[in-house]
Amino acid sequence: MRKIFIIIAAVWITTSVFAQPPEKISYQAVIRDTGNNLITNQTIGMQISILQGTADGTSVYEEIQTPTTNANGLVSFEIGAGTIVSGSFATIDWANGPYFIKTETDPTGETSYTITGVSQLLSVPYALHAKTAETITGTITETDPVFTESDAANITATDITNLGNLSGTNTGDQDLSAYATKTALSDSIARVRSEIPDVSSFLSTETDLVWDADSSLVRAEVRTEISDSLLALNAALSTVIQDTENQIRADIPTVTTYSVGDFAQGGVVFWVDETGQHGLACAIEDQDGGSSIQWYNGSSTTTSAVGDGVYAGEMNTLLIIANQGATLTNYAAGLCANYSVSQNGVTYGDWYLPSKYELMIMNNHSAAINSAAGDNGGSNLAIGWYWSSTEDSKYDAWMQLFHYDSKNSLSKDRTARVRAVRAF
Repeated sequence: MRKIFIIIAAVWITTSVFAQPPEKISYQAVIRDTGNNLITNQTIGMQISILQGTADGTSVYEEIQTPTTNANGLVSFEIGAGTIVSGSFATIDWANGPYFIKTETDPTGETSYTITGVSQLLSVPYALHAKTAETITGTITETDPVFTESDAANITATDITNLGNLSGTNTGDQDLSAYATKTALSDSIARVRSEIPDVSSFLSTETDLVWDADSSLVRAEVRTEISDSLLALNAALSTVIQDTENQIRADIPTVTTYSVGDFAQGGVVFWVDETGQHGLACAIEDQDGGSSIQWYNGSSTTTSAVGDGVYAGEMNTLLIIANQGATLTNYAAGLCANYSVSQNGVTYGDWYLPSKYELMIMNNHSAAINSAAGDNGGSNLAIGWYWSSTEDSKYDAWMQLFHYDSKNSLSKDRTARVRAVRAF
């Protein structure tokens, strides 16, 4: 069985402005075997699912693809262009998120998937959920109806002229011969009268009810019965309302929120956004094994990995690996990207080397990280220098001295510790 290393490059590429956004997502991954060797120029099998709500939420779309890796072990394809297993990519309601991408991979090109990775979609640049505001183009041709079977087709110009004589008075030019004569009208009245039933047996008088001496008791009993019925009706309505409210509450999905120091998302949470549902987690142990490692892979080049801020380390790591390549375990970014851990039945393989800013946040919460890591079989953040993924120049990159508020830009061939992080 092979171990697959996947880097999710959630890169939404916009090359021009379209009237309608393309319903596809560009996707990239680097594939490696158990010896950390690139699987190059080989067809692999992948199943991609779009999950709604949570990392193990309902699948709204699934497809399979069989991309081929290049000389660097990189596969590139478009989600939405594969063989559909279930659902429709075009009908996904992107406004009803959050959504997660789940990938399952078989390095042999078949469907025996040996590793699973889940990563959240944090933005939708094409705003697919707004695509319904499409523009109507072309012309609308309206054809008036043509009356051929109606009496309206027989109206003549003379008929239109005679409309002016509708005052209610015979002006002498109307033909009344077709109307009923007085004799015919009398016969009609007689016929109507003959149809009226005999009313001689109908009631001609009405007698009001007279209440006796016990009438007040009867009224009291009626009032009591009405009151009891209303109470029973109110009780039944209250039960129905409560049952409906309970059902509505049961149908509302549970929203999970996180705090700094939580053991979750494959490691220890050290930063969350204002919703508490998304943030950053770091591994519970150093990836260098305590021996430190250099930043570069033996070549001082400009990698363009200059991003700094929350989530910036993910793109920095992709740029560094694309530039340095080769053996991932020989340098800091490669170690982080190669890291994988399972927690509560979920395998997390989307780790990266943190940016300078993300390292600073980790340093600020080192006590909480150490406590949670120690409770779950991990190790403390050491008092020493840790590499960031933020490049300073062709020859230098930024470091953070943990447990002290100190940063420095040092040569990429120097060695320092490495602690991977991931976004959720």
